Amino acid sequence: MIESPLLTNLTGYVGGRWTPGDAGETFEVLNPATGEKLADVAAMGREETLRAIKAGETALTQPVPIDERRRWLRDTAQALNDHAEEIGPILTAEMGKPLKEAVGEAKYAAGFFENAATHIHKLKPHTLEERPKDRTWTVYARPAGVAGLITPWNFPIGMIAKKLSAALAADCPSVIKPAEQTPLSMIALFHLLHEKVGLPAGKANLVMGPPEPIGDALCEHPAVQILSLTGSTEIGKLLIRKTADQVKKLCLELGGNAPFIVFEDADLDAAADELIGNKFRAGGQTCVCANRIYVQDSVADAFTEKVVERVRGLTVGNGMEEGVDIGPLIDRQGFNKVRRHIADALDKGAERIAGEDPPQPNGEWGCFYPPTVLTGVTHDMLCCQEETFGPVVPVLRFGEEREAVEAANNTDAGLAAYIFTGDDDRAERVIPALHFGHVGHNTGAGPTPEAPFGGMKQSGYGREGGEEGIDEFIEFQTVPKR
Repeated sequence: MIESPLLTNLTGYVGGRWTPGDAGETFEVLNPATGEKLADVAAMGREETLRAIKAGETALTQPVPIDERRRWLRDTAQALNDHAEEIGPILTAEMGKPLKEAVGEAKYAAGFFENAATHIHKLKPHTLEERPKDRTWTVYARPAGVAGLITPWNFPIGMIAKKLSAALAADCPSVIKPAEQTPLSMIALFHLLHEKVGLPAGKANLVMGPPEPIGDALCEHPAVQILSLTGSTEIGKLLIRKTADQVKKLCLELGGNAPFIVFEDADLDAAADELIGNKFRAGGQTCVCANRIYVQDSVADAFTEKVVERVRGLTVGNGMEEGVDIGPLIDRQGFNKVRRHIADALDKGAERIAGEDPPQPNGEWGCFYPPTVLTGVTHDMLCCQEETFGPVVPVLRFGEEREAVEAANNTDAGLAAYIFTGDDDRAERVIPALHFGHVGHNTGAGPTPEAPFGGMKQSGYGREGGEEGIDEFIEFQTVPKR
């Protein structure tokens, strides 16, 4: 069992109080590397969610001045930075990523709260300089309502920071539902909110348990005016259908299928380094990591050799151990998907030039998969058609620039893409032609708190981060006055 001063309570948090589930039931949280039971966490459902929404409704009737909200944001950022070394082991234990990455995620999360504090001044009322219709016009930023925030397991504290920071800035009370695999990082965050920040009762509420009863309550209750989800495209479509009758605001960051394009004039060593950092973060279990690697014919062999050399230097193991670069996949289902994608590629003519078949994991845990490089990949293979969500590098060749752009865009996903070229004119042609919300130019860097991030096409809509992310939780009210 895990022990931490940030985990003295293993329950939900409703109306400013730690709250167990009504039925007194719990669910297990397991370490994906070892199968160790980390904790029994309170299992909650529809009724607890309805009470959390009611607590949010009550908090919504008590507006909070911008200066006080700025203090909350800065205090939360400070608390996350101060306790990053305590949060890291919790996150690694329940998600599996290497400890250094986990500590970095806590600090990354702090950046979203600091960024929201920096931009919160934009929510002050402002009066138009013009006098249309001979009247004074003032624009007010009002909180959109109670917000439902649904987060995934791959970035247990980074993803909630994107959402909660904007909701607090906008003065929106929230009801937060973490993934069942990784509730402990969220509990640690709520410990800090309770002990270090002192939010008013109902301003942030935590409910944990099976997704359907909690999600249905958030979708159906009229006080919940905005839902923010990071998850699969299938779940995003389900939320769209379930909330259509109420016309709720949705902010959806959904699945990806990121192309990583290397042109012949690129710095190949730099591109290979960036690919390793991008692809293997969280073991390849991110929506923005490269899923399809397109390399121009004339440099394909040289670039692939550089990638293979780097891949063979990576260490797979328990994220708590020194020197580990890649932890376990989150569960057996994720492991089997990676294995299926690789088997499909090999059956259709691809060649595996790095990596090997791992042994079957022992039950649902210990799902370690070695980093794998495939060549001879074609677009009909599952690793190009679907998001693999694992440590697989499928390499495809292309000839002309137009071919690369068309192939990259040949997906319903539009979250992230990356291009590497030494020709700025080429970059200026290619980047606007790529239908992705995030396009790295000679970098594999993912989102940052200071800039807006989100998808195009079926990767969702809405933005998180930057000053634009706050707008997702705002309704602007215009008041003309004679």
